[in-house]
Amino acid sequence: QVQLVESGGGLVQAGGSLRLSCAASGRTFSTYTKGWFRQAPGKEREFVAAISWSGSNKYYADSVKGRFTISRDNAKDTVYLQMNSLKPEDTAVYYCAAGIIYRSDSYVLANEYDYWGQGTQVTVSS
Repeated sequence: QVQLVESGGGLVQAGGSLRLSCAASGRTFSTYTKGWFRQAPGKEREFVAAISWSGSNKYYADSVKGRFTISRDNAKDTVYLQMNSLKPEDTAVYYCAAGIIYRSDSYVLANEYDYWGQGTQVTVSS
């Protein structure tokens, strides 16, 4: 069974940090673009960050730029999201995703990703 499994979510105070991980199983995603999206209650799922298969290209939503860092370890087939200086508005369920995406301007589009994790809750208290 092909799976992406997120971990590392939790409750943190504003200004704190969390590191999310997303491990693959059932097949390899080392040649796939990987992304992180989030969805807050009552809101649409939104792009957070993406990283090309080689790790050489990274993209961020303006709302997280300078605070979040995406990285990957292809040997472990795992993608990470380091989240610093967290704000209450970062509260959401965070999802990792993987897809074969050739255009970098398409990394922000959820429908370009073929595989999704089940999500991990991040709650930032004020």
